[in-house]
Amino acid sequence: MKDAVSVISMKKSFRGNQVLTDVGFNIREGSIFALLGSNGAGKTTVVRILSTLLQPDGGSAFICGYDVVTQAESVRECISLTGQFAAVDEVLTGRENLTLIGELKRLKNVKDDVNRWLTFFDLEDAADEKVSAYSGGMRRKLDIAMSLMGSPRIIFLDEPTTGLDPQSRIAMWDLIRGLAQSGTTVFLTTQYLEEAESLADDIAVLHDGTIIAQGTPQNLRAMMPQRGASIHFETEKEAAEALRSLEKSGIAVTGVEADLPSLEDVFLTLVNEKENDDE
Repeated sequence: MKDAVSVISMKKSFRGNQVLTDVGFNIREGSIFALLGSNGAGKTTVVRILSTLLQPDGGSAFICGYDVVTQAESVRECISLTGQFAAVDEVLTGRENLTLIGELKRLKNVKDDVNRWLTFFDLEDAADEKVSAYSGGMRRKLDIAMSLMGSPRIIFLDEPTTGLDPQSRIAMWDLIRGLAQSGTTVFLTTQYLEEAESLADDIAVLHDGTIIAQGTPQNLRAMMPQRGASIHFETEKEAAEALRSLEKSGIAVTGVEADLPSLEDVFLTLVNEKENDDE
């Protein structure tokens, strides 16, 4: 599987303040990648550089094989960006918002694309209502649908569930999974640990302008010492007997599962260790 995104030693500073010091990672095509970090860690700066809105001070980055600095126009043709806040026109209907984007992109089958994404995001019933009447979750869905007009190969979702209620967040998670299943590479930034753990194939932890850990959720959890094991028995009676005399009973154990730390434990440990090292 090819890399959709490749970042090598990327650096960026603002007015002498080093925001990104040495950022590097790769993202596989068709996967969900989560950039995890606290507020101010530099997540949005990474997204703005990869989406060609900013230029790095050093290092390099490639999107779909194109250099984000020297081939910015080609990069923009294969990506789409959804920011932290929904960028929709409240005066227009949901259908009109999507149609406008399709016409601006000069798509050949605008009507078909509009209907496709209205269906995908379950917005058909509200398609002809003004967006001013939409809930926050519906606006977020429409915002992402607008980003997907033209079927970009990579979509950047910067804090996509910020401000959503729990039910809308879960619905958004399902939609993000659906995007990846349809072949879209999803680059997700989030500060919600459970969101990264639930959605991402790979996670990179950004702290103080550098990647301090990267891997699958399971691999990151396995970095820390195991805290014991959970043993499962077929019946409560067998479990009780085993507790009294496990070695002598000869009772079959149906499963042994490592009791790994949560992703929250991993994140806090990595960040604290990094801060202690810096001190």
